[in-house]
Amino acid sequence: MGSILSELKSPAELKQLSKGELLQLAKELREQIVATVAENGGHLGSSLGVVELSIALHRVFNSPEDKIIWDVGHQAYAHKLLTGRLDRFHTLRRFNGISGFPKRSESEHDSFDVGHSSTSISAALGMAAGQDILGGDNKVIAVIGDGSLTAGMAFEGLNHAGHLKQKLVVILNDNEMSISQNVGALSSFLSRKLSSDAFIRFKKETENFLSHVPGFGKELVNIAKRAEESLKGFITPGMLFEGFGFDYFGPIDGHNLDELMVTLENVSNIKGPVLLHVATKKGKGFEPAEQNPPKYHGVGPFDPVSGEIKSGKLGGAVSYTGVFGDTLVELAAEDDRVIAITAAMAEGTGLNRFAETYPERFFDVGIAEQHAVTFAAGLACRGLRPVVTIYSTFMQRAYDQLLHDVCQQNLPVTFAMDRGGLVGADGPTHHGVFDLSFMRHIPNLTFAVPRNEVELRRLMKTATLADGPFAYRYPRGSGVGLPLEGKIEPLTIGKGELLRAGSDGLIIAVGVMVGEALEAAKIMSGEGIEISVVDARFVKPLDRDLILTQAAKVPFVVTAEENALQGGFGSAVLELLNDSGLPLPVVRVGIPDHFVEQGTQAELRTQLGIDADGLVVTVKKALVAIQAQLSAG
Repeated sequence: MGSILSELKSPAELKQLSKGELLQLAKELREQIVATVAENGGHLGSSLGVVELSIALHRVFNSPEDKIIWDVGHQAYAHKLLTGRLDRFHTLRRFNGISGFPKRSESEHDSFDVGHSSTSISAALGMAAGQDILGGDNKVIAVIGDGSLTAGMAFEGLNHAGHLKQKLVVILNDNEMSISQNVGALSSFLSRKLSSDAFIRFKKETENFLSHVPGFGKELVNIAKRAEESLKGFITPGMLFEGFGFDYFGPIDGHNLDELMVTLENVSNIKGPVLLHVATKKGKGFEPAEQNPPKYHGVGPFDPVSGEIKSGKLGGAVSYTGVFGDTLVELAAEDDRVIAITAAMAEGTGLNRFAETYPERFFDVGIAEQHAVTFAAGLACRGLRPVVTIYSTFMQRAYDQLLHDVCQQNLPVTFAMDRGGLVGADGPTHHGVFDLSFMRHIPNLTFAVPRNEVELRRLMKTATLADGPFAYRYPRGSGVGLPLEGKIEPLTIGKGELLRAGSDGLIIAVGVMVGEALEAAKIMSGEGIEISVVDARFVKPLDRDLILTQAAKVPFVVTAEENALQGGFGSAVLELLNDSGLPLPVVRVGIPDHFVEQGTQAELRTQLGIDADGLVVTVKKALVAIQAQLSAG
């Protein structure tokens, strides 16, 4: 048998394949996913777990007319391969390559852009309601994982869907081992039978008949419903979803193509909202991922045979995430008020060691960033010092709780935001380039950005001693390789540092851009141009005295940040200079007003002109402009 995947041009062709060919296709999909992720990195375990489900969905439904919405999109690699992207799949997550997530601009089969969790039900319901308004009879299917179902937004969508009674299929992709005992002959048999047209018709006709029995009809219908619910409740967790107004079926074996296709055919014909519970195994078909699903959730390049992950560290430098995790354990040993909170990202945020060392002071709230922040506010009200550890891109989801529940009450909650700035291959949904803008304007909040791992440790200590809300962000990847031994000395809030003096211009930078600024100044010094470099360190409050003193000595200022220019650090410096009456040209360097695509951090910084070479170009242009003004004057 030749390669089926290489001959597949569209998902419609799946309908012509035999059972044996579909099984062969599943094998080829897994091989292609493992080979590509081994080279590029990516989300492996979840995509391997839904290979059969992806095949069944595209076999039963008619994409793109029928809309399939993948929650988060971690698990959409097989979907991409089945929808004509095999020839581009080797570019997955690379600069100018295809996205690691569904993306409408990439394919008509990608119904919704995703990257953050728990949006699929709401989006799918909107599509179903929109179709109802405009006319049509195409199917809408949302595929959501059990992890994503912990977020409040998913339940908001379920609640509204049950109210609207739209024709909608929600597939719960459950890869938790705890439900495996429910995946057996009885539950699979009942799911297929209870979802069949004959049974649905029989149930409705029976209800209609019983309801018309004189005197006892209504009570007989209630008795029959209670009997059915008791049966379902005994063998399945379906009562919750029935309570939302969904017809519930499952759990069924997510790796059994026959069961999947028959059940999907059945539920596709049911009027109103349906939830199909599918049990899958993360990493299915690749032994290392099956044995250690968390390790292969989001993974860097690895050996496709042994599964051994290739080291990405340079010069032995520890990652910022690792520095944060180890330092928080140190701080917790010194202060028993320190509490760690994460939103389903204990490993990703480096909190594993803290969880093992201080389990009574560690809380994983699930994918519920809003709850995490207000929960922390409650802890702070009792005199504790909670540290909320959330990726910068996910902190966006808890803006109201940050402003209203923490900052308005001036509570001592620390926000440790990993992945601040450009994150690389995860692309526009994951770049943490907006936090300086959406947080610095909030009263009572202190916001700092360390330039290296030693500064991170010092800021962490400073935050635990602060009497109000304190936020710091740090980048993805390794530090600069500084030694980390010794006592951690706190910093003075609102104080920056002059790192290099020069009279030809001034660069004021924060975070990783400090290193780029120093390198740019070094390059220009070799050409006879002497530029001052200030590490502002604090975005809020700014070091007013330092910035104004140094700015008064030079003809122009350049600000440098790995953040959106609108309302960011550069804007803060502009405001300070304007309010102080200092008439000085200011050039802001940062992220322009568009979403940044995927690529390595170095590739993206070069493209955006925010690396050392880009700063050299910016400074030289400013010097030319100043000289032109002087000549004209």
